[in-house]
Amino acid sequence: MVHTFNKHHIFRMNPRFILFIHLVLNDMIQLTTSITLFIFTYVFRTVFVSLCCLLILPAIFTTQNSPLNLAFMAVECYMAVCIPLRYNYICTVRRTYIVIGLIWAMSSLSVLPDVFILLATEPLKFINSRVFCHRDTVFRSTYSLKKRNVSHILFLVIVWLTLFYTYFRILIVAKAANADAKKARNTILLHGCQVLLCMMVYVQPMLHQGLKNLFPGGDRYISFVIFTINQILPRFASPIIYGLRDITFRKYFKRYLFCAVTINSRPKTVLRMPS
Repeated sequence: MVHTFNKHHIFRMNPRFILFIHLVLNDMIQLTTSITLFIFTYVFRTVFVSLCCLLILPAIFTTQNSPLNLAFMAVECYMAVCIPLRYNYICTVRRTYIVIGLIWAMSSLSVLPDVFILLATEPLKFINSRVFCHRDTVFRSTYSLKKRNVSHILFLVIVWLTLFYTYFRILIVAKAANADAKKARNTILLHGCQVLLCMMVYVQPMLHQGLKNLFPGGDRYISFVIFTINQILPRFASPIIYGLRDITFRKYFKRYLFCAVTINSRPKTVLRMPS
């Protein structure tokens, strides 16, 4: 999909596809770091705090980026349907990259203070020690825990208000029986399902604690199930929902995919020199 995006000017100049490919790249980083972190915790159980920070920070950044990216994709869809005459003026390539920078800035501002709190409150002995690599065991200060809960609630409210507003506005436009508006309405519904999966990470600490109370002694199994549902499942669904559903992108993607399969499966011919 990244190759398809880079090969065609029509995708690189479209804010919708720019946001989509940023979501794909973000989820690639998220899956790589989170699965690596998950394997480390299962194999080694404990790792050094400094190494844990290097693994956990990009995982947290990219995890929080996904709902924000989906919210901006919903806003872009709303502008394309509800205010099409101003769409080209508002949704430019330059502003799209500014939005991507804003997404990373918002995620960074919600996490980087934990690093400064860690360095300011924890002794050097703890930083050089080995711990079970989890956000709450590394950033264990009460300030970090309270800040995490506040930032999660804030992101939850902002993203859901954005999604509800854009959906109902598009729903009103769709009543005119416009085919594009109906397609946009269905897209927003898929946005809602996808955002719901991605935003379960904001209630993950409470969900994890509740399941531990219900099933004491099954912490490893609970962690695995929550990790699969919250982290892996939404990232595998995103390319299908937002990439393959688009007719234009699907056409070029299938062309490159089938071309690569044909080339790889074509039998090699051996040139023989005439005797």
